[in-house]
Amino acid sequence: MNQYCVVVANGTKARFFTLEDVEFPEIQSGPNLIKKKDLTNQELELHKEGLWTESKSGGNRAHGGQSHGYDDHRSQHGDEAEKRFAHTIADECKRFSLSNNTRKVVLVSQQRMLGHLRSALNNGMQGVHTRELAKDLSKMNAQDIQLHLARENLIPERRAPGFNS
Repeated sequence: MNQYCVVVANGTKARFFTLEDVEFPEIQSGPNLIKKKDLTNQELELHKEGLWTESKSGGNRAHGGQSHGYDDHRSQHGDEAEKRFAHTIADECKRFSLSNNTRKVVLVSQQRMLGHLRSALNNGMQGVHTRELAKDLSKMNAQDIQLHLARENLIPERRAPGFNS
């Protein structure tokens, strides 16, 4: 059983971690945050890499006449893609928590994506305590994430070898 599931996400990627005890606490530091799964938002990756083949110029001029602005809804499309990705993350979080018998989930993301995740997880995690941190830690490695979350009192900190509590 892994008591903690940590999900670190942004609009394009999500990483799932568990906090695992070490096998030999007398000689190893622990517990350790271990990455178990990655998800990628293919839709937004395509968006960044050229889903829109034409550049957005911001206006259209009809034969020397008055300029007419237009909106091709790119930002709205990106927001909808983030919402769909949040639902994918939420579904995976539910499966992951159930399969690992997780008691605590920590969601870490920038404020906007965190709102999408909160909405997607609404009423889907009975019996699981969910905590949140509105911060983008998506570029950090597992050790730095663990250190940051421990400082925020969201997960236990790593202990030196031989430390029993």
